[in-house]
Amino acid sequence: MNISYIILIPLIPLAAFLLLGIFNKQIKPAVSGYIGVAGLSASAILSFYTAYQYFFVSGKVEGVYQTFVEKTVWLNFTETLHIDMGILIDPISVMMLVVVSIVSLMVHIYSRGYMKGDDGYTKFFAFLGLFSFSMFGLVLATNLFQIYIFWELVGVSSYLLIGYYYTKPSAVSAAKKAFIVTRFADLGFLVGILIIGYYTGTYDFETLNNPEGNAILNWASTSFMGLSAITWALILIFIGGAGKSAMFPLHIWLPDAMEGPTPVSALIHAATMVVAGVYLVARLFPMYYFVDDGFALNIVAYVGGFSSLFAAIIAITQTDIKRVLAFSTMSQLGYMMMALGVSGYDGHEGVGYMASMFHLFTHAMFKALLFLGAGSVIHAVHSNYLKDMGGLRKYMPITNITFLIAALAISGVPPFAGFYSKDEILVAAFQHNKLLYAVGLFVAGLTAFYMFRIYFGIFWGKDNKYEHIPHESPLSMTFPLLVLAFLSITAGFIPFSELITADKAGFEAHLNYPLAITAVSVGLIGITLAWIFYKKENDLADKFATSFGVFYKWTYDKFYFDEIYLFITKKIIFNLIAAPIAKFDKKIVDGTMEGIGNKTVVISKRIKGMQSGKVQDYAFSFIAGVVILAIVFIYLWTN
Repeated sequence: MNISYIILIPLIPLAAFLLLGIFNKQIKPAVSGYIGVAGLSASAILSFYTAYQYFFVSGKVEGVYQTFVEKTVWLNFTETLHIDMGILIDPISVMMLVVVSIVSLMVHIYSRGYMKGDDGYTKFFAFLGLFSFSMFGLVLATNLFQIYIFWELVGVSSYLLIGYYYTKPSAVSAAKKAFIVTRFADLGFLVGILIIGYYTGTYDFETLNNPEGNAILNWASTSFMGLSAITWALILIFIGGAGKSAMFPLHIWLPDAMEGPTPVSALIHAATMVVAGVYLVARLFPMYYFVDDGFALNIVAYVGGFSSLFAAIIAITQTDIKRVLAFSTMSQLGYMMMALGVSGYDGHEGVGYMASMFHLFTHAMFKALLFLGAGSVIHAVHSNYLKDMGGLRKYMPITNITFLIAALAISGVPPFAGFYSKDEILVAAFQHNKLLYAVGLFVAGLTAFYMFRIYFGIFWGKDNKYEHIPHESPLSMTFPLLVLAFLSITAGFIPFSELITADKAGFEAHLNYPLAITAVSVGLIGITLAWIFYKKENDLADKFATSFGVFYKWTYDKFYFDEIYLFITKKIIFNLIAAPIAKFDKKIVDGTMEGIGNKTVVISKRIKGMQSGKVQDYAFSFIAGVVILAIVFIYLWTN
């Protein structure tokens, strides 16, 4: 398979970024929007062509999907340890090309309407181009260091986009928070990469993931505290992925990141940046599965399961619709991590891996649709809060029906896409870990409840008397909604089990009807409860919230994790650790150095008279010295 043209997929958005960034003042806003859309359209067409060629023409050989690599050595350390730059094509990288290109293209088209009239319109499209380039580079990476380079570029891009409204203090604070939290996580990622390189002698994904290779067969060669060094490395790498994917307890940046423009929320928090952590674990899945009997993979499963439950509980109480969707994203990413954690490797045993990638794909479509739908609503009523909404179905019919489709999809209602992918995750959990299955089933009910809570709150509920009558968004915004709604309906019919599996061989999946009926029933119960509480204006929700007392307040305040982090950083790290160290540095270290300097100056002033520049003074000193030495020698000689 010829893959040389694939390098154009990331380079086209990079060219758009450079063009729009360098000529920011010269290019008219309308033109910059067309440049951004044209660039992503080209990348999307190439991505679709790549997917077609790989999955249906030349990617499969003797029943197994092949890995194609083109790379060049960038930095050489030893014969085996080097950093390459190139592109790697296999089932999950091709799938991610399609995901990133679809969502990014829809966001570009949508932004033409949403950002119209904004002073930084051209700059915004430049940042979108940089982000798309970074994500394409990340999914095509051939080795750990290359993925780390683009990983950090994605972090920079998200910083620029979250803090786009740089005159708004809350946006600046949110951008810094996202950047700093993910930096701490990425430190773990970097240390893990260095350990992998030291003990395996390679960063290359093909070599690391080979079940018959040295990296996996010799994992037990070095141990530390009862675990192999490679297991520790995999745990550290997962910490990097947990930071990017907002897993507990590194989730605190995600809700604040909603301060960016809504298209940014759709791009970063629906399908691209936040799924990078899931993609990272999937990229190294053979290592996670085979090393130390999957010890690190168990950590992935339980962190994912807890994160999905934790975020779903918080989402129920939030009143800012974008923050509800942010916690929903965290919950669904937890689902994906949990599915990877309970997966096997060969054949149907690998249903968890397949389900995780399947849910990543379907979730990208309906969560991007939810965010863009929320943006359409915010664009109409100029508020993020449910209290300012209600009865909008009469004014915004397209947004209403597309948002409903997305809500049904994420709630797992058949035949929408989310039903198929979520069902496979629950099947995998049921087969391998009944506790995580119970958590997943409960979260499915919570998801349906909080999604229809905001759906009814926005489009039904109270009939608000709007000061300015809302109206449907322009075609540039509704067209992406319709495309994503179509994909949210149809994506579930893709035969994912035949295309993307851990062993690349594929298998035939069937619906597990008892589990599917149970999951759908739980989802319908959640929808029914939301119907009762929120379809018509009433005080049932307030009474119910009051009955939970302090637990409701804790949930509404996100279990005070922001306050805990602030206490740890400001009160403990800054005041009790950093401040004494700074004082020691200033008083002792600086004081010692300054004291030596000051004493040198004082002594210099006192002895500078010895260098008067007068010959008679030097002659006197010379003769005096000779006389003193003569006296000393005579004394010593005579005695």
